[in-house]
Formats: sequence, C-alpha cells, structure tokens
Amino acid sequence: MLNPQTTAFLFPGQGSQTVGMGKGLAEASPAAKALFEQADDILDFKLSELCWNGPDADLNDTSNTQPALYVCSLAALAALHEGLGEFTPTFMAGHSLGEVTALVAAGALEFMDGLELVRERGRLMKRAGELSPGGMAAILNLDAPALAEVCAEASAATGKVAQVANDNSPGQVVISGDNAALEKAIELAKARGAKRAIKLPVSIAAHSPLMEVVTGDYARFVDGLPFVAPLTTVIANSTAQPIPADGHAIRAELVGQLTTPVRWTESIRYLAAQGVTTFIELGSKEVLTGLIKRIAPETTGYAVGTPDAIAALAQ
Repeated sequence: MLNPQTTAFLFPGQGSQTVGMGKGLAEASPAAKALFEQADDILDFKLSELCWNGPDADLNDTSNTQPALYVCSLAALAALHEGLGEFTPTFMAGHSLGEVTALVAAGALEFMDGLELVRERGRLMKRAGELSPGGMAAILNLDAPALAEVCAEASAATGKVAQVANDNSPGQVVISGDNAALEKAIELAKARGAKRAIKLPVSIAAHSPLMEVVTGDYARFVDGLPFVAPLTTVIANSTAQPIPADGHAIRAELVGQLTTPVRWTESIRYLAAQGVTTFIELGSKEVLTGLIKRIAPETTGYAVGTPDAIAALAQ
C-alpha cells in the first residue's frame, strides 16, 4: 500500500515522447480519454492522433512534443486516480517541461492554462533555436562539476557559450550551448576520460543562455496566468529545493529554468533525504525511473504510463 508521506510523483520532459503514447490509457480509462479530448478541443487540432499515430517527425517537433508529454502525463495521473482514488503524495517534481506538469498536478494551475503554457513554451523554445542556433550533447562518466569546468574552458577558447544543462544522474550529464563551444567541450570531455560524448539530435540549446532571446516573451505570457499555491510541495529544477507556495515564486522559477541547469540529481537526493522511498513516474517511458536507480538505489521507482502498470500499482 502506498504511503503519501513517503511517495513522490515525477513527470518527464522531452526525450520521453514515443508514437503510441497514451493510447492504451485512453482506451482503458474514461478520465484519461476525456483529458485527451479536452486537449484536442483547446488546441483545435488532434493532439491525440499525433500522440497515438505519429508521424515521429511531427511528434518530435518541440512545439508539439511539449503539449503531447504534458497531456500524456496528466492522462496517466487521471487514470491512476481512477485506480487508487484521489491519492496525493507529499512531493512532486518534473524534469524541465515536466516541472509545468508537476505544478498543474499539484493544483497550482488549471489544466487548460497549463496546456496553453506548454504550447507557448514549446513554440518559443523552437523560435529560440531559430534565432540563436545551438545544440546539446550527452556526456557519460564525468560529473557535473567536472563538466562545468570543461564548459567554462570551451567557452573561453571559442568565445561562445556552453554550460551544463541537465545533471540527470551520476555519470550522465547533458551540456548545452553554441555548436562551436559544444564541439570544443566534447573534445575536452573525451580528453578527461568521458566514456561517451555525443551531440544529441536537437536544434535547440535548452537550459542555456541561448534561450534568453525568448525569455522576455515567455515571462510576459507566464505573468498573465492565474497561479495559486500548490496543494503539494513541488521541487524546483533550478534550486533542487521546494518552490515557495506563491505565484510570484512559481513564475520566477518557470522563466528562470529556461536558461539554468536542471538539477535533477540533487532534486532526487533532496527528496530521498526527506524520507521519500517510492517514486512514481507518470508518462510514456521509464526515463526518470532509470535515473532514480542510479541516484537513489535504496528507493523504489515505478513507471506508470499504461493500464497494466496502474493495475499493478493498485494491487
């Protein structure tokens, strides 16, 4: 039996999308189906069809990926509530885009407003990639402090920006920035013993200063949304600490995290230190559950994105 005091819900970000996601949930859960239908109406296009049938190229377009992941995660949460009742954990956290999902799941923003927010976030991040081209690279076997030094060296050598973007788990870090600085950082990382250092197939430099070109527009959009205090503590990507329960702090976090690193390793360690022993990932894959095994192996993680997974958790 799940204990709310020792449980945290987790919500994934980009990289967890896959054609077919959420289809089984919508077929098995009236609540999940209703959420997909509501999203289709709000967006005025068949997001559900894109999630379930693709094509991959369209689903992987940042402006579509973000709403798709948001809706799929909240559909999984709706289906979970059908199976478990209105179970509310003590903590929630989301990786990058997933932070918005976590705030909506915690009651800080209504579903419709959150959907409009992630659509605008995806649109603006794609726009930033066009105005300030860059990329991201995954580095294995070097920790975040070592890679911060590598990025600083690469930036100094090229006159361009690179920085740690996602501290995902021990030995798995993503860096982000201008392509010239990234290439230099990859070279330096390999020289310092990185097991693997590869460019990712993305055309945006998320969680880097290259996003600053759109932060003004994003901030104006975020400022217009009616946030309220969340019912559950949500951990901030930028600080790995609870987001203060007021609208101003929530808005500042959402805007700030576009250009700052996702401190995921520290976030999970913080939650484990607060007594969390069970992590439930709500979404289409098992990306965060895999990271949990490396960050806090003493805890238990469940990936919940299918009817079977929900049934197993409800037993």
